[in-house]
Amino acid sequence: MKVNFLTRIERKIDIKTSPNKIYDILNNDELETVWNIIVNESTEIATDKYSVKSTVGDFISTITERVENEKISFSTEGSSFSKIGYIMSPKGDGSEVTIWGEIEDEKEEKMLGKAAEILLEGLKKYADFMEEGGNPNEFDKRK
Repeated sequence: MKVNFLTRIERKIDIKTSPNKIYDILNNDELETVWNIIVNESTEIATDKYSVKSTVGDFISTITERVENEKISFSTEGSSFSKIGYIMSPKGDGSEVTIWGEIEDEKEEKMLGKAAEILLEGLKKYADFMEEGGNPNEFDKRK
């Protein structure tokens, strides 16, 4: 029997937004295409299960855990990440947000670590934009 060992990637960022607002962004599937730089389209195909078309390919994402204002986790099929999640912790007037992912191919660790950083930066830009009173319809995730 072959045992697959997963490599865990973890990155953190400070965001000047409360954990509950970060959670609300991450828990709203309609916002994913607004802030997430890689997601072009996300379609719910069953409760908490989404077909995602992205700049890095198409995959299925399923929400596997929700702890309100603390964390949200997903399993994926057809993605380099087998699991991915976000953890929000209060820090001063804002949050420390951790993104983590599990991958099977450790050769992809450096590239996927960079991808995790890009996802966090996109989340931070969107959260900052909203904190400043921005309109989600006017947010440009490519800037």
